[in-house]
Amino acid sequence: MKTITIEGHLRTEHGKKAARQIRSQENVPGVIYGGAQEISFYASARAFKPLVYTGEFQTAEVTVDGKKYRCILKDLQFDKVSDALIHVDLLELVDDKKVVATIPLKFTGTSIGVKGGGKLITKIKSLKVKALPKDLKEFIPVDITNLDLNGNIRVEDVKEAGMEILNSPRIPIASVVLTRQLKQEEATAAKAPAAAPAAKAPAAAKK
Repeated sequence: MKTITIEGHLRTEHGKKAARQIRSQENVPGVIYGGAQEISFYASARAFKPLVYTGEFQTAEVTVDGKKYRCILKDLQFDKVSDALIHVDLLELVDDKKVVATIPLKFTGTSIGVKGGGKLITKIKSLKVKALPKDLKEFIPVDITNLDLNGNIRVEDVKEAGMEILNSPRIPIASVVLTRQLKQEEATAAKAPAAAPAAKAPAAAKK
């Protein structure tokens, strides 16, 4: 799993005025919590980009005041007008403490339904899980090989060692639906009249 390195600085002043001062220097304030103590810090806005602007699940190694903290991204705040990043919440990973994280799904294989002319529809791109740090992964694989036309894979079908999946078990993750062309072909075939029975040859005239 990819780890982003961030060089942070301990915040000595707090409040809105101090936060505005930090942002004016192209830095972003943040908090690390979940460990022995809560750490208020700031880092360059550029340093956060690889962690924030991605669909991948990654960890961050943040150095603050000479100490390193292994974290995952927990929450973000953006400016309502400029859409600029204005605050970051990180959750420290503690070896024996389970955390809640959102892990992307990776679909593997080729569905038999797609081979039969259907279209794969993905309805969920990630799952919320609870796990120890050692069991966190970059993605959760979902094999769709046996997914047939009009079939579904649901949350309850995903089994991943060491992870407790928190999403509702009956929610569909992926399905294969009929494409418009296949629907039209089936409709045309259904409307086609049955072939007329072959005419019998006339009987030979009796002498």
